[in-house]
Amino acid sequence: MTILIADDEPQMLKVLSAYFKNEGFDVRTAKDGQEALDIVESTKIELAILDWMMPKIDGIDVCNYIKENSQTKVLILTARSQNQDELVALNTGADDYIRKPFDPQILIVRAKKLMNSSKEIKVSDIRIMENEKKAYKNDELVQLTKTEYDLLLVFSRNKGVILSRETLIDRVWGMDYDGDPRTVDTHIRRLRAKIGTELIKTYRGVGYCLEVKGD
Repeated sequence: MTILIADDEPQMLKVLSAYFKNEGFDVRTAKDGQEALDIVESTKIELAILDWMMPKIDGIDVCNYIKENSQTKVLILTARSQNQDELVALNTGADDYIRKPFDPQILIVRAKKLMNSSKEIKVSDIRIMENEKKAYKNDELVQLTKTEYDLLLVFSRNKGVILSRETLIDRVWGMDYDGDPRTVDTHIRRLRAKIGTELIKTYRGVGYCLEVKGD
C-alpha cells in the first residue's frame, strides 16, 4: 500500500518515513506542495499525509486537488492550534486532522483506521466501494443503476462461482420476485457494457460467472 508524506521539515519526513516503512508501507515523500502534486499525478496513492504550511502550494490546496481528482484519503498535519483551522481542513475534504507535536505511533494508528474505513473490493480494473455504494473503473466513476451495482457486488463476492439466474434473482431482486427471469440477461448485458464485456462469462444453460485472468 502506497502512501505520500509531504512536509517541509526534513527531520519530520525522515522520522515518519522510517516509522511507516517499518509498518510495511511503500512511502513516497515530498518537501513541498508542488512536489506532492507531481507524485499524486504520477503514482497511485492510497493515503496522503500533508503538512498544512508548505512552500509553493500549501497542504489545503493539495488536499483540494486530490479530493477533486481521486478517492485518496487525506490526513492533514499542522502546528496551528485554532479549532477553526480544524474545521477549515475538514470542510476542504480532509478525512482527518492531527496537530503537531504528535507521537508517530498515534499517527500510524489514525492512518490505518482511515485506510480501513471504507471496504473496498477489487476485481481487475474495477474497484467497488461498499460504504459509498459506488464502483470505479480505472478510478473513473461507473454510472450504475442500483440493480446493476447489486449485481456487480454479488458477482464480486462470488468470483469464480457460476451463479444461475434463479440465484441472482434471489440475491438481487429478492425471493418474492415473480417477473421474467430473463430480466437478469438484460441487466447483465447493460452491466457488461459499463465495466467491460470480458469479466462476466456466460455458461449456457447454467448461469454466469465473474472471472479474472490470472486468478
